[in-house]
Amino acid sequence: MNVDRVLRYSQIYNLWKWSARRNQPEEGRIFLSQRRVYILPTRNGLVFAMALLLMLAGSINYNLSLGYLLTFLLGGMAVVSILHTFRNLAHLTVSAGRVDPVFAGDVAYFALNVDNARGEPRRSIRVLCDAEPVTTGLPAANTASVRVPVRTERRGWLALPRVTLESVYPLGLFRAWSYVQPAMRAVVYAQPDSAPLPPLLAQNDTGDAASAGMGSDDFGGLRAYQQGDSPRHVAWKAVATYDLLLTKSFTGRTSRELLFEWDDLDELGTEARLSRLTRYVLLAHRAGLRYGIRIPGREIPVRGGEDHLGHCLEALALYGDRGK
Repeated sequence: MNVDRVLRYSQIYNLWKWSARRNQPEEGRIFLSQRRVYILPTRNGLVFAMALLLMLAGSINYNLSLGYLLTFLLGGMAVVSILHTFRNLAHLTVSAGRVDPVFAGDVAYFALNVDNARGEPRRSIRVLCDAEPVTTGLPAANTASVRVPVRTERRGWLALPRVTLESVYPLGLFRAWSYVQPAMRAVVYAQPDSAPLPPLLAQNDTGDAASAGMGSDDFGGLRAYQQGDSPRHVAWKAVATYDLLLTKSFTGRTSRELLFEWDDLDELGTEARLSRLTRYVLLAHRAGLRYGIRIPGREIPVRGGEDHLGHCLEALALYGDRGK
């Protein structure tokens, strides 16, 4: 019975129990109690311990009083550093912050709020996840926001993987660490391809319209005659006046509203269609056009603005199984 109680409150048992949960995301605020913080010697710590053993053996062999003094002094400093390393990480509180959408292939930054409720500062805390580690410090009784980078590969929802908080402060002889996995996820947009925006269709009597190229609606001016021009468009009065062969040019009226449809891209596969539609949406938004999308199972009507851009990109990112 005593052995079971010791195992139940041991660090090995806690680590095994945490791993058995298969890294389930944790809701709310995550408190790093003593039972969630683990500590072991670093490589430098093991070398330091071997050096102390050699110093102790030499002091015993040669009966060196100063050798004993230096050995036990350094050994005492190492023992005290265990407490400082452990306390530098224990009793922190981690909670989920904000994460912005990104495109596939970019790095998503998950913001974690780390709260230090104690009256002493925390120093040199490393946060590791998927990409480069982030090092931060926490003032006494204060909160810091840490942006954890995570690489993205495909569109859809991206859940925050397990995050490791570790510290080797102050001497680097021991490493304390803890695992957290706040319930956070980011929307990863489909990576746009390099296709140009499809041509705007000329429409007569369009209210919100723009002039676009050659047409047959409104007189646009005169230009030099080119072989193949219709004789009906030749400006005969100008020819008689200036003795030059000139042709009348006309401008059409082009609609500034576009509806991008899934069925218009039959030659492409599913992912290629999503990339192409994402490209169209971005180009239309940059050009100041009103646009909408129609994909299987969903249609977003023609609108404009930043919110509309986000809705369209999210609908394309979450299309199919990855959106569930």
